[in-house]
Amino acid sequence: MQKVDAHQHFWQYHPVRDSWITDDMQVLQNDFLPQQLAPVLQQNGFDGCVLVQSDQSIEGNEYMLQLAAENSFIKGMVAWVDLQADNVKEQLQYYWQQHSVIKGFRHVLQGEKDRALMLQPKFKKGIAALSEFGYTYDILIYPDQLIHTKELVAQFPQQPFIIDHIAKPDIKHQKIDNWKKAIVAVAQYPNVYCKISGMVTEADWKQWKYDDFIPYLDTIVAAFGTQRIVYGSDWPVCLVAGSYEQMLQMVQQYFGSFSEAEQQAFFGGNAIQFYNLQ
Repeated sequence: MQKVDAHQHFWQYHPVRDSWITDDMQVLQNDFLPQQLAPVLQQNGFDGCVLVQSDQSIEGNEYMLQLAAENSFIKGMVAWVDLQADNVKEQLQYYWQQHSVIKGFRHVLQGEKDRALMLQPKFKKGIAALSEFGYTYDILIYPDQLIHTKELVAQFPQQPFIIDHIAKPDIKHQKIDNWKKAIVAVAQYPNVYCKISGMVTEADWKQWKYDDFIPYLDTIVAAFGTQRIVYGSDWPVCLVAGSYEQMLQMVQQYFGSFSEAEQQAFFGGNAIQFYNLQ
């Protein structure tokens, strides 16, 4: 079974476009490119990765497509499209016909003032269009949006959804109860997967320890089972709180007692199935 890092980003740093990278994230105010990640993946036994959008623009998609064309270890891509656009179906058809490396789409819902944007009629019309082309949808949210997520996924039972970064609970302050109740409610829908990724950035960047994550990992595995969870490093964003190896070792330690088949599913098989990777 191939090993796949199902969540990482590339960018050439631009202070205006990448304004989400604040001064306390100085390590990210640099270029992060395929030639930096390729040896890291190789050293850690990964065969490839899924490249996820960080720039909500057509130009961002073009840049990612160029990198994917030049680097065979990029096995799939989660791009961006304006789901509320009147011509969203035509845009999706273009990508479907021209770029098979694109497996799904994502919108940065966590940054929207309208916390329930995903339930707006135009947005839902865009979600409905995804399934016509077999595209997946990555849900990037904070815990307060899980209540809306439950309503969304219930309305599209045939659409494959995946929650990024376990919906970003406040691990730093060990807040778990409300998040746990909400994510367990979403997990009851079998068309929803979950990425175990991005957790170190929700913890105390300087002083996190392995034990901080156990209650959250326990919750996700109990709720989604071992067939609907996937590994993602969230490189390079993870670097604000730890190295690629530290992030990986934490989940390797947790899943070390699981069966070989379960580990293979988590570290590759589930991502290959979800994103229909070749």
